[in-house]
Amino acid sequence: MPFTRRQIGALGASLVLTPLARAQPYPSQPVRWIVPYPAGGGTDVVARTIAAEMQQLLGQPFVADNRPGANTIVGADAIAKSRPDGYTIGSADNATLALNPGLYSRLPYDPGRDFSIVGGIARFPYVLVVRDTSAYRDLQDLMQGARKAPGAVSYGSPGLGGPNHVAMELLQQRTGIRLNHVPYRGAAPGIQDLLAGQIDCMLVDTGSSMSHIQAGKLRALAVAHERRLDPLPDVPTFAEAGIAGFKAFSWQFLVAPAGTPAAAAAVLGDALNKALGQAGVKKRLLDLGIEPAAMNGEEAARFVAAEAALWGGVIRKAGIKLEG
Repeated sequence: MPFTRRQIGALGASLVLTPLARAQPYPSQPVRWIVPYPAGGGTDVVARTIAAEMQQLLGQPFVADNRPGANTIVGADAIAKSRPDGYTIGSADNATLALNPGLYSRLPYDPGRDFSIVGGIARFPYVLVVRDTSAYRDLQDLMQGARKAPGAVSYGSPGLGGPNHVAMELLQQRTGIRLNHVPYRGAAPGIQDLLAGQIDCMLVDTGSSMSHIQAGKLRALAVAHERRLDPLPDVPTFAEAGIAGFKAFSWQFLVAPAGTPAAAAAVLGDALNKALGQAGVKKRLLDLGIEPAAMNGEEAARFVAAEAALWGGVIRKAGIKLEG
């Protein structure tokens, strides 16, 4: 039976108006933020700090989802395989984007293909710490101990093949010392063993260690930075302490699964930059020794390429190879 003019008009109206009626501004539901590290570490602290501010800006809950394991592969794979609808995002760092391709012959994700970089979040300067009762009073004390007894001085890291581990390999390559590596699943358990005297030192991000340093439980020997850190004005850089050319830090990007709508990514990126610009957020990060590091997609791509080249060379020289 042919449609009447009224039916045709109604059908046309439904075709045009229904999508508009259903359209809702993004975000219209909670956003999941996957953190590929355990709760309590520096990455987790930063993610939750930024997420809380973005939640206020966008009016929807941002829910942290900790997925630690396998040098961030567990969390990175979860991000990569999530629905690209703007409602799953995650933290991606040195390991995820720059180190793992050199460490693993096969990865379940492709760093260059499976993610859309929303923006830069922060960089975490590294500080070499010992417990407060350690016999190593400064960096040269520790270096002398390592030279006298190769392999006797132990250091912890948040994971085998992680940024902290690879940075310590660079330190050993630059100085010729040999240390005993003790890997953990995250910074927090390593710091607990350091406090308990089970290991001698850690090169750890300031976000994970600052509260213990400020409480006097850990002693900072040197910062792996181009300058002294404002929260630690009395702690020398490695260069000032006698080891030139050694700089290392963790960095964090906010990423989404590849294919996430550009409009959603733009909203997230704008909220991220506004959150990083908030005075309260900046103060909290800087008080922890963490530097806000906003960065657009093109800058991020160049940065990741340079980091992959640097640390890939360290990994090859050290002979580090991991399998998933």
